[in-house]
Amino acid sequence: MLLARTPSQIGAAIRRRRKALKLSQSRLGEKCGLRQETISLLETGNPAVRLDTLLGVLAALDLELQIAPRSKRDVGELEDHG
Repeated sequence: MLLARTPSQIGAAIRRRRKALKLSQSRLGEKCGLRQETISLLETGNPAVRLDTLLGVLAALDLELQIAPRSKRDVGELEDHG
């Protein structure tokens, strides 16, 4: 599980997953009906990205968004849990 609290942390997680799947930004965009530029904005943590866009990209990467109570941990950067 990955803990992310900021748009840039979410973007970094998406970039890491995309690269792990050996997908280019263009190919990921094709999979979810978006332009490469939109994928780039999302990966750089642009806070103006729409929620439905984020959810579509997560689905294309076989990821899901989970909502949980905020932990007391201090998360400076992305962390993998479990």
